[in-house]
Amino acid sequence: MNSISKIAPIWSTMPSGARTAEVQDPTPAASFTDIFRSYMQQAQDAQAEVERTDYLLTTGQLENPAVSSIAIANAELSVSMLANLRTKALEAYSEIMRISL
Repeated sequence: MNSISKIAPIWSTMPSGARTAEVQDPTPAASFTDIFRSYMQQAQDAQAEVERTDYLLTTGQLENPAVSSIAIANAELSVSMLANLRTKALEAYSEIMRISL
């Protein structure tokens, strides 16, 4: 009859290089400042796109007027996301300040 061997952890059968790759984190975590700046840049870029499409629409160079509407909706969404991020950051700051040591 076949003998049954005990169950071994899967990482014991992996090569040693694969085990160390799991432990190391190749990408550092982004700071809040970096995230906030990227959202600000996205909102600014979206607003610039609205201005560009509005100019093209008023001068008759824009063939599809829906592009302007999409740019406006994108800008509104970007500004809304930025405002929500700011609000959450202020709420977190207020919560931290209420903690007594």
